[in-house]
Amino acid sequence: MTGVPAAAAGGASGARRAASGAASGKVPGSAVGRTAARSAEGGTSGTGHGAGGSGAAVGEGSDSAGVDAQGDDKGARGGKLTAAAVNQASVWNIANLLTMLRLVLVPAFVALMLADGGYDPAWRALAWAAFAIAMITDIFDGHLARTYNLVTDFGKIADPIADKAIMGAALICLSALGDLPWWVTGVILGRELGITLLRFVVIRYGVIPASRGGKLKTLTQGVAVGMYVLALTGWLATLRWWVMAAAVVLTVVTGLDYVKQAIVLRRQGIAERKAALEEKEA
Repeated sequence: MTGVPAAAAGGASGARRAASGAASGKVPGSAVGRTAARSAEGGTSGTGHGAGGSGAAVGEGSDSAGVDAQGDDKGARGGKLTAAAVNQASVWNIANLLTMLRLVLVPAFVALMLADGGYDPAWRALAWAAFAIAMITDIFDGHLARTYNLVTDFGKIADPIADKAIMGAALICLSALGDLPWWVTGVILGRELGITLLRFVVIRYGVIPASRGGKLKTLTQGVAVGMYVLALTGWLATLRWWVMAAAVVLTVVTGLDYVKQAIVLRRQGIAERKAALEEKEA
């Protein structure tokens, strides 16, 4: 911007010198014309400097924008690091703590279940309390994680492990004590482990969502196993047999449904990949 005033000043002084020379007769008319031309050139030059100054200003503005962009980029990276730190800290949220409690209850349940030979009603009642707490926390930790966005990688891995650990421990203890046939334990645990492996096999094609039948199966299994843990007699002992029968039926039916969903999901995934490859080649 300094070029503009300088050029203007140069043009004005040149014009005054030309006018002065013409008045004194020392400067020919052609000289006046040349002086005026030089003054005009000086004015143009000044304008060019002004434009250059403006370009420099624009360049400086671009540099400033680049600095701001770098600052924003650093801020974004800092935000990501902060978010990562928050996520790491969120491992100790209430949902995960309930999952950890359920894992701790597994050995405690086994100890209470097998105490004094495994047939003392008082110890069995305490074992039932531990089992009931574990099943209740299973409901609450999932609800809290989804409602308050407390889902973490630890929870995704530990929650199903805790569920299967407490159920498996209860079934194995009951079968070992002779209260429940081993084939029932084999059907339920085989189904749970098989569906878990199936989910991992088809995870490349998609996720098999939990169905209402699966949730009903889990609830029925929990009630049935809880009734077997207690030392029930009379009509309650007969009732628990029917509840367990319903749990076994739901276990098999929902397991077959998951297998069907996995097959459909795999076929769809293969078809979509094939179509994408054909489109890419075309």
